[in-house]
Amino acid sequence: MSTTVHRHLQQPPLSDRGCVLTMGAFDGLHLGHQALIKAVVAQAKAADLDSCVVTFTPPPRALFQPAQTLQLMALHDRLAGMADLGVDRVLLLRFDHALAAMSASTFAAALQRRTGAVQALFGPGFRFGRQRAGDLQTLREAGIAAEEVVPLLEGLEPISSSRVRAALIAGDFEQAQQLLGRPYAFSGKVVRGKQLGRKLGFPTANLRWPSQTMQFSGIYSVWVHGAGLQQHPSVASLGMRPTVGGTEPLLEAHLFDFAGDLYGQRLTVEFVAKQRDEWHLDGLDALKAQIEKDAVEARQRLAAARSKQ
Repeated sequence: MSTTVHRHLQQPPLSDRGCVLTMGAFDGLHLGHQALIKAVVAQAKAADLDSCVVTFTPPPRALFQPAQTLQLMALHDRLAGMADLGVDRVLLLRFDHALAAMSASTFAAALQRRTGAVQALFGPGFRFGRQRAGDLQTLREAGIAAEEVVPLLEGLEPISSSRVRAALIAGDFEQAQQLLGRPYAFSGKVVRGKQLGRKLGFPTANLRWPSQTMQFSGIYSVWVHGAGLQQHPSVASLGMRPTVGGTEPLLEAHLFDFAGDLYGQRLTVEFVAKQRDEWHLDGLDALKAQIEKDAVEARQRLAAARSKQ
């Protein structure tokens, strides 16, 4: 069964038979998120109800703290991941100032009408609504039998998106993989850039990056998947490109020994290791020389990684 994505809170009920729901940003869809959603799917099947996930775009943190929020996952991948987990319906709400200003009780009542939810599962400390005033009791008062589930632990601590972000910022991709249950990767459609890399002899596939924060940035050894490619060795730059006066964050991947047109294709860039921070270099000659060094290092790191597989 495929997942149906619904929009807007103020519309007729999305399910005729009612649902079991959970709600959150689910940025990263880490192992804790997966365990919670699997529990919702299992409970819905047992009760002959639909399983429903309510999520938001952009993630709420990105509205309030755009310069500090590292978004872990493209919306396309978040929805695909929920479908893979067997979710029947996703209610995708745009998180803006109007939604953020809605009182918890008003939101809970509207949520129950829209989803037909009769049961709900959440992690510990779940809060929602204006000033985070809503809790499980607020949902119960709206007619939803809300329960708290035990969080999934890793290293004696709950798995969380914050821990994933901290691991990525530290360049600890092994820890990120343990929390996510898969290697950290980002996907998107290849967009046209200034084609400066091509002029320097290092053409890149460019993916728009959703986060304004550059806490997670630098030069990385990566695998590229998609468009007929599988684990293709590459070196990637993530950042603002200070040497060439970049104005927006971009993920640029140079695919080794590859010639082809990737514009408009969806690629997945899997991060293997951080090589260095993003530097401001003195002109294009210095930039080209540094890229050559970065490419050599990436080939070596990826060869070592492949030998361990």
